[in-house]
Amino acid sequence: MEKHPIILFDGVCNLCNGAVQFIIERDKKRQFRFASLQSDFGQQYQQQVGAAVDSILLVKNDKIYQKSSAALRIARHLDGLWPLLFLFIIVPPFIRNSIYDWIARNRYRWFGKQDSCWLPTPDLKALFLD
Repeated sequence: MEKHPIILFDGVCNLCNGAVQFIIERDKKRQFRFASLQSDFGQQYQQQVGAAVDSILLVKNDKIYQKSSAALRIARHLDGLWPLLFLFIIVPPFIRNSIYDWIARNRYRWFGKQDSCWLPTPDLKALFLD
């Protein structure tokens, strides 16, 4: 069992990178660790689970959460009023994930894409697994 929940994200997606920075700013307890899906860790993890992933993943207590379930569980652990978003977990996953998938399909067009993964500052480097 991992000590910290791990968030795997699309490292070239501007929306995803913005989300990681948003999470870091609101995770005052430094609970989360991060790895891009393109990193060695992210690639090895995808091989372990036997699936190529293009959405956010949360690995917590040996369980894997994807898409809206991952996002809502992450919000649950942030400072401020963000944990209130977890109330949306009562919405059936097929509804939540259809909205998530629509945003994911359009994320590069709406928010852009980088040529390489975002690099954390030296003081944040310890939060990244790769």
